Amino acid sequence: MQKKIGIVLALVLSFIVAVPAASAQETVHIVHELGEAVVPKNPETVVVFDYAALDILEQLGVEPAGVVKASLPPYLSDFKDDKYADIGTLFEPNFERIYALQPDVILVSARQATVYPELAKIAPTVYLTIDTDDYWGSFAYNARTIAGIFEKEDEVEAVLAELAEDFARVNKLASASGLRTLILMANDGAMSVYGPGSRFGVIHNEFGFAPADTNIDTANHGQNISYEYLLKVNPDVILVIDRAATVGGSVTAEQVLDNPLVKMTTASKEGQIYYLSSEVWYTASGGLQSTRIMIDDVLQVFAEE
Repeated sequence: MQKKIGIVLALVLSFIVAVPAASAQETVHIVHELGEAVVPKNPETVVVFDYAALDILEQLGVEPAGVVKASLPPYLSDFKDDKYADIGTLFEPNFERIYALQPDVILVSARQATVYPELAKIAPTVYLTIDTDDYWGSFAYNARTIAGIFEKEDEVEAVLAELAEDFARVNKLASASGLRTLILMANDGAMSVYGPGSRFGVIHNEFGFAPADTNIDTANHGQNISYEYLLKVNPDVILVIDRAATVGGSVTAEQVLDNPLVKMTTASKEGQIYYLSSEVWYTASGGLQSTRIMIDDVLQVFAEE
């Protein structure tokens, strides 16, 4: 009898010892520009403000609990489903709703920088952004950081390897072409341009397109221009981002560029004005899927080759 009791007690004690060991969760320590976060590995409740991060999560098969639904790019439209909580806008979080979710981790980017301290009080908050002077380096770092949280390193490396090959292919084509390229944003009737070092600098830096103008201001909203400027610079290629199509507006990019002076440029005469996937370039660059879309966008220039 005493032997049986001893066996039972041993089993009970082993169970008590095993419980805390099993419940102890591994963590990932992430240092970023705004601070640091200690994130549990494979967190269950994930809140995502950054569309590039959301893109990466979807590619890796990770389901978020809360997302920003107001301006989701079309390729992420599945996240409009009611099963995902709407956590506010890109600039104004719904703190009450986020707190109610009790997230294990919050993923943010530059648009949420000012509210980072408040979000970090709710849960470990990871700030991920894109370096305009090093798109590939910062994009790959962000993808690997997220993959590390969810132990999806092999999956992300396979995708990055494919994208790296395509980056090299685009750069080879663009560099060999010598095409003087201008990045133009149409914003409900107004026009601005971007060059190397700008938020769209990947087109020149990594993709290898020669800038039509090397003296463009690097302001976040670009350098405002006139139709006369376009004719003076006379680019071989114009790559167009329609901001109004993303944030709302009544004048399309096509309407803006339907102008006699634009039609006198080499880009127009040679049929080398291309409209990029504006929602991706403006709000979601830096994701695994969005980077693929960006590659396909610029490959339009060489479609006949």
